[in-house]
Amino acid sequence: MSTEVEIVPHGDRAIRITRTFKAPRALVFDAMTSSEMMLNWFHGATGWTLVVCEIDLRVGGAYRWVWRNTDGIEMGMSGFYKEIVRPERLVTTEKFDQSWYPGEAVGKMVLTEDGGRTLMTLTVEYESTAAREGVIAVQMGNEMEVGYARLDQYLASRS
Repeated sequence: MSTEVEIVPHGDRAIRITRTFKAPRALVFDAMTSSEMMLNWFHGATGWTLVVCEIDLRVGGAYRWVWRNTDGIEMGMSGFYKEIVRPERLVTTEKFDQSWYPGEAVGKMVLTEDGGRTLMTLTVEYESTAAREGVIAVQMGNEMEVGYARLDQYLASRS
């Protein structure tokens, strides 16, 4: 199980993101679905800070995240919870305020635990192959790894 983020194409319109965390899956799930916990680690790309984290964790409930960079520019994202099976599965929609890909995406996160380590498999399906290719071209893996390394530190502090 790799502790570095891996992003690969999946099917015609999706990407699959995998990452392992050295923590039980219930704690990982909570850290990814609790406003209080996310405000401690989910800062996004380098130079961005999460300033709004609203979560209504129920099927049909909405979430909204807003990041702000050091220049005061804000980037927002929101969506709805389609499926919640704590602590193993979460299905959400996602749409950025200033979207850099067309349409809405659907993310399916599955957490599996083995020996106190949790493998996150996140499959994000886009409206089209072109949208997926645009996301891949951004090469977001390094920035995602920065965020997940912050989550590692946060999880270690909670153990």
